[in-house]
Amino acid sequence: MTKKIIATDKAPKAIGPYSQAVRAGDFIFCSGQIPMDPDTGELVGSGIGAQTERVLQNLQAVLRAAGAGLDRVVKCTVFLTDMGDFAGMNEVYGSFFGEDPPARAAVEVSRLPRGVGVEIEAVVYLG
Repeated sequence: MTKKIIATDKAPKAIGPYSQAVRAGDFIFCSGQIPMDPDTGELVGSGIGAQTERVLQNLQAVLRAAGAGLDRVVKCTVFLTDMGDFAGMNEVYGSFFGEDPPARAAVEVSRLPRGVGVEIEAVVYLG
């Protein structure tokens, strides 16, 4: 099995020693995305809906660079700093994944990078 690093300038660059995504065999493991505009490096949206939308747009960009799309996602993990934001995140999340959504976990955490309210990571199966 070979490991291939996935990178694109259409999503925020990694801000540490990690890759935006890694393909290993028929799987792509996407690092968590936060609501950062890849062009400006600025955070987007004060509300959870706008933040979730930007996060999923960033995730889509990483997947496009890997030759995949959200329809291939089999598992997401959603990190929220306030579980009270779950409904707002869920509404936007559902609009991206449609009728056959992936498996998912949603976890409340004490903090996320740069003080954002949501971060989402994904596992994709290409086989």
